[in-house]
Amino acid sequence: MADSLTASECKALAEKLAGTVRNQAFINGEFTPAASGRTYTTTNPATGAVITEVAGGDTADIDRAVLHARKSFEDGVWSKRSPSERKTVLLKFAALLEAEAASLAVLESLDSGKPVGECLALDVPDTINTIRWHAELIDKIYDSTAPSGSDAMTLVVREPIGVVGCVLPWNFPLMMIGWKIGPALAAGCSLIVKPAEDTSLTALRVAELAYQAGIPAGVFNVVPGLGAEAGAALGLHNDVDMVTFTGSTQTGKRFLRYAADSNLKRVVLECGGKNPAVVLKDAPDLSVVAGHIVNGAFWNMGENCSATSRLIVHASLKDELLKHVIEQISSWKMGDPLDPSNQLGALVNKAHFEKVSSYLDIAKQEGLTVLTGGKTQEGVYVEPTIIDNVTPESKLFREEIFGPVLTVTTFETVEEAIRLANDTSYGLAASVYTESLSNAIKVSRAIRAGCVTVNCFGEGDASTPFGGYKQSGFGGRDKSIFAHDQYTEIKTIWFSV
Repeated sequence: MADSLTASECKALAEKLAGTVRNQAFINGEFTPAASGRTYTTTNPATGAVITEVAGGDTADIDRAVLHARKSFEDGVWSKRSPSERKTVLLKFAALLEAEAASLAVLESLDSGKPVGECLALDVPDTINTIRWHAELIDKIYDSTAPSGSDAMTLVVREPIGVVGCVLPWNFPLMMIGWKIGPALAAGCSLIVKPAEDTSLTALRVAELAYQAGIPAGVFNVVPGLGAEAGAALGLHNDVDMVTFTGSTQTGKRFLRYAADSNLKRVVLECGGKNPAVVLKDAPDLSVVAGHIVNGAFWNMGENCSATSRLIVHASLKDELLKHVIEQISSWKMGDPLDPSNQLGALVNKAHFEKVSSYLDIAKQEGLTVLTGGKTQEGVYVEPTIIDNVTPESKLFREEIFGPVLTVTTFETVEEAIRLANDTSYGLAASVYTESLSNAIKVSRAIRAGCVTVNCFGEGDASTPFGGYKQSGFGGRDKSIFAHDQYTEIKTIWFSV
């Protein structure tokens, strides 16, 4: 797989892709326009240039996709294949993705504004690895028996849940499609993927490659469209057995309402975050800590639900730590996402740019101290920004900004640090920095978050579950064997003997 490209190679590949990108819905193994004939424009956020017109799917298209997904599921063309057969096809699918790695990375960057170097180094490899990981898992999960006594025998078996709606976010289109379709296809489900309207292009290409790999028609469908139309129709559909959603907490709550108003389908949500990095008085080398904080706060321009958005640091360490943080972020280049030398690209669209920019205005209104950044650049670029003296009463401490903004708050005691870390309606991720094993265990256990890292920033790997507490998550986890389980039903079969 191409893991590095020059800026000129990326731009040449982008020009080659122009006019050839898939822009229609993919239903039952075929690309097709929306039933209404409507389209919407998708643009390159870095330049504002139109990439293509994408099919604007709505209820009619969701209905058709669900019809074919249900038929494929009941016919058993995928759901009743042996685990080893599904494994073989999914491994071929991963190989096709790998062969298209460079094109997928450039297409992802064009569509989302993400730095192409990041897409090449992380997003595309993670997607491929996730598909392979769940493919390899299929024939290694055993069903079980229960201790029923000598006059009965009980089997406890997993069965695929059925038709699954996968609703994707715009910030990690490729990674999130991998996190959802990997375990769902491994389990034997049939899918309807609804990508974010801003970033639909890679999902359509992934579906085409899946079909080429041998995943049967009707098993993997993609319906692009607006959330209020295609997304709502998927959530309300009475023949969809489950919806898995990644996105904002506000939208996630809608899917719970859709389930209640329809067939009580299973809903799994991975939503927002306001994630703390807690730097205790006995933290290790502060230059190393600073590197993790910079990566956590500004990776993907802070458009990351698990981004480090709150630095909670012992008062005695603040000045020295911030010196390292500011020095390290100054070396991050911002500019054309198709230039691999840039670590910071464009925000996804004008509306989101204005939302993030509004928090820079709030910082001024609240009289907070902007240590670095705090400005916007032409287009939809926001400088990496660090804001000091942020109290828990500030909107910047409480609200998810989803941009390259890091707030700084100090504490004196470990108990105060824990209280500040948990003083949020979210609970997705956190990091703790300390050389004390006792403090590492105490604080990581006390923080109410689904993923806590110690002396590093990260989200684990394919084998570790990812999801949140409180308003960051509901109903299950992405990644790991736990994700596979949520796409299955557990059935008890009792034999009287």
